[in-house]
Amino acid sequence: MDHKPTLFTSLSPALIHLYDLSNTVVVIIDVFRATSTIAAALYNGARYVVPVDSVPQAIKISKETGGIAAGERDGKLADGLSHGNSPMEYKKEFIEDKILVLTTTNGTRLLYMALEQGADDIITGSFPNLSSVCHYLIEQQKNVVLACAGWKDKFNLEDTLFAGAVISRVKEHFSVHCDSSFMAEYMYRQNRSDLPGFSKNLTHYHRLVDRFGYIDDIAFCLQEDVADVLPLYKEGRLIPKG
Repeated sequence: MDHKPTLFTSLSPALIHLYDLSNTVVVIIDVFRATSTIAAALYNGARYVVPVDSVPQAIKISKETGGIAAGERDGKLADGLSHGNSPMEYKKEFIEDKILVLTTTNGTRLLYMALEQGADDIITGSFPNLSSVCHYLIEQQKNVVLACAGWKDKFNLEDTLFAGAVISRVKEHFSVHCDSSFMAEYMYRQNRSDLPGFSKNLTHYHRLVDRFGYIDDIAFCLQEDVADVLPLYKEGRLIPKG
């Protein structure tokens, strides 16, 4: 029997330290909305995305690169920034050939945690770029950790659902002995026929829709392959893998 690489699902940034990230593909998952926004920006022609973990850093780097400083804190536009974390903002006519410098509450922070833990192969995943993520994981034949960003270290379901979508497509190629992966795939299979309907139960859905009206964002973030590009982290930037 061939020895298959392993696949694990980390349900929260607070759990990521439990996984060995060396020689592993780490998939940063922040479905509502950072990783969906990254996919949208790169798909629509952004040169690259610089993920940063603070607003001052976003402003500083955007000035140095001539890029667009963008991001959110607690779901709303961060103070001092003129652009937010909505995938709908980054249409082709706005973002093409530009640099996006992005800071978010959960996703960009988790990316830095993974780097600190020695991850050397980092990609970002969301429903809009599901197929690209799955193809990359199968192609690399390396161990995988699906890293859910959650909400301020707490568990959330939308990131877990995306992990389940990945697992349902790639599991034949991996050794998966992990209850969080089993749960993720089970949740996805139970609800795949109506993800937008199911998402109305989710706390972050209510945070984004009831408080800020981001219903179009949610619809985009749950659509498979509408921005099917692979954001690959290299030297401080997320670039579209050619």
